[in-house]
Amino acid sequence: MHPDSPEGYRNIHVGVQRRQRRDELLGLVPGDATSASWSLDCIAVRSPSGVDLKGPYIQGPPGGRFIYLSWGTVDDAESFTLFRRAKLWLDAVPPAVIGRAVGQGLLIGRLGLTDRKGNPLCAAVRPPLIEWSALAAGVRAARA
Repeated sequence: MHPDSPEGYRNIHVGVQRRQRRDELLGLVPGDATSASWSLDCIAVRSPSGVDLKGPYIQGPPGGRFIYLSWGTVDDAESFTLFRRAKLWLDAVPPAVIGRAVGQGLLIGRLGLTDRKGNPLCAAVRPPLIEWSALAAGVRAARA
């Protein structure tokens, strides 16, 4: 089995990895689901370089924050075995979008979960692979 191909994997799921807890995942979703969404609590802290987002599911140091989407298999005992991750880089969120999100309450990231070959999306994820937008808190985003 080649590491860049999920061939041979069964019962693939994806979830958001908690910071410093590789095995703690938020909202495991089957890999073949028609859509998936996760809501992550965070705080926005103003810094000399802009806005720093912090929270239990936000990884990395200031200036290098990201969110891990973790791909793996789930066995009959409900154990998750990681085989690939995608890094959703928060430094790629346009400053104007971050500013609106801080004012309105929500930062939304929309992306496809598969790559050009139809495999689970992995590696660094920045626009145009992800589209960042802001939304007023309490307003539900339409699912893509």
